[in-house]
Amino acid sequence: MDNALYKLAADVGSALKTRGLTLATAESCTGGWIGEAVTAIPGSSDWYERGFITYTNVAKREMLGVAAETLEKSGAVSEETVKAMVAGALAHSHAGIAVAVSGVAGPSGGTRAKPVGTVCIAWGLRDGDPYAETRCFAGDREAVRRQSVECALNGVLELIK
Repeated sequence: MDNALYKLAADVGSALKTRGLTLATAESCTGGWIGEAVTAIPGSSDWYERGFITYTNVAKREMLGVAAETLEKSGAVSEETVKAMVAGALAHSHAGIAVAVSGVAGPSGGTRAKPVGTVCIAWGLRDGDPYAETRCFAGDREAVRRQSVECALNGVLELIK
C-alpha cells in the first residue's frame, strides 16, 4: 500500500478511536480494499469492527438485506443501493459508522448512463440517515478502485469531524 493511503487510513483510525466509534465496511467494486487499508494500521481492531464484501446482487441481498426491488429499480451502482448497503452493514454489525461502495471499475461493464469509472459511495452513522454521492473516476481498473477507497476513507473522516 502506498504511503498516502496508509496515512489516510491511520488518520481515520485515530479519529474513530478518539470518538469511540467503530467502522463497518460494505464493499462491491473495491473488493475489500477499504478493509485491507484500515487493517494495515496496527491496533485497527480497536476501531474496525467488520467488513462485508458483497460483489454480487445476491450477496448484497443475503448479507446486507438490500431489497431486490432496489437492485432491480436502481441497479447495483446507485445511491439507493449504497445507502441500503450502509443500513445493512450497520444492522448486521456493532459498528457506529459504515461506508459502502459500488461501482463500475472497468475495463468493461459501463453504459452510457453509468460509464466505466462511475462509483457510488455512501456513509452513515448508526443514529442518522445515510448520505451518498456518485463520482466518476478516471483511469484504469486499479486507479478507479484506489480513488474509490480514498474517497470512501475521506468521507468517513468528514462524517465524524
